[in-house]
Amino acid sequence: MGHGNYSHAAHAALLADRASLSAEEVFRQTGCHPLMNPRGLTVRESRDSADHPRALPIAFALDVTGSMGDIPRALAQRDLPQFMRLLQACAIEDPQVLFMAIGDATSDNAPLQVGQFESTAELIDQWLTWSYLEGGGGGTGSESYELAFYLLARHTDTDSWVQRRHRGYMFMTGDELPYPAVSRHQVGTLLGDQLDEDIPVEEAIAAAAEQYHLFFLIPDLQRRQRCEDRWRDLLGDHVICMESPDDTCYVAAALVGLTEGRLPDLDAAARALASQGLARDRVSAVVRALRPYAALLRPGTVGLPLRPGARPAAAPATGGWWKRLLG
Repeated sequence: MGHGNYSHAAHAALLADRASLSAEEVFRQTGCHPLMNPRGLTVRESRDSADHPRALPIAFALDVTGSMGDIPRALAQRDLPQFMRLLQACAIEDPQVLFMAIGDATSDNAPLQVGQFESTAELIDQWLTWSYLEGGGGGTGSESYELAFYLLARHTDTDSWVQRRHRGYMFMTGDELPYPAVSRHQVGTLLGDQLDEDIPVEEAIAAAAEQYHLFFLIPDLQRRQRCEDRWRDLLGDHVICMESPDDTCYVAAALVGLTEGRLPDLDAAARALASQGLARDRVSAVVRALRPYAALLRPGTVGLPLRPGARPAAAPATGGWWKRLLG
C-alpha cells in the first residue's frame, strides 16, 4: 500500500467538513471494522514507488481505552494534517502512515485493530476514523500494548528496511503498563498465529526495534507516575512524557525530524513548530518533552536510547522465538 500523493489542502478540507460533528459521528464504528480485523493477517506493506522512491513507514499505535480516547479524536478532528505538514517542513518527503488501535485483550472485544500504510490524505484519514474507539480496558493497570510490537515485528514488510536498512517509526500512546508477555493464546485467537510459547515483552520489543524506532508517548505529567518507570526499563529514553495529549502530533513529527537528522537540534525543532503556527507556550511544552531524548542524540548513535542503565530499544532481536519465526 502507500500509493498516491499527500495533499494538505485535501486533508484540511476533510476536517473542515466534520468541524461541527461530534466525536461519535466521526468515529462511527460500533465494533471492529472488518478491514481492520487482524484475524488471518499476513502482512502490512510499505513500498517504494515512482511517487515515493524512499517510503518511510510511520505507525501510530493508539490506546483507545476509556482514559485515552482524546488523542485519536484530536488527530481526526484537528491535528493530523499538522503532523503531515511538519514532516514536510522537515523534508520528510515520503511518509506512509499506518494506524493501529490498542485495547485490553483480557476484556475488550476489539483489543487489536490494524489499518494499512497509506500516503494520501483520504486513505490516512479513512483508517484512523475506521478505528473503533471501544473505550474499554480491564482495570488491571495494563493494556495489550505488547501485541502491537509483535504485529510490527511479525506482520509488516517495508522497503525502507528490506532495501535500505532504514528503520521506520512507531509512536505508541498510552498511560498503563504492558503485560509481561505476548500471550500465545491471544495471538492465536486474534491473529491465527500458532506459537509454542508466550513471548516476553522484552523480546517482542527487541524484534520490532530491528525495523522501527519505537517511542512510547505518555499523554501528560499526571499519568507518568503510574507507568513511566516500567516503560523506561523497556525503552529507555524513547519514553516521552508530554504535558498535554494535544501535543501528540507535534512531538511525533519533531521526533522524526530529530532522529532523521533533518532537525539538527531543539532550536531548529522549535523554529519548525513555530513556523506552523503553534503557540509559543505549546512550542515550549513540546521542547520540554523532547529535551531528554534530544540531549542524547550524537553522531553515530542517532535514535538510540542512551540513558545509563536503560535497555537499548534498538537491541537486536536475538530471542529464540524470533529465529524460529524467521525459519
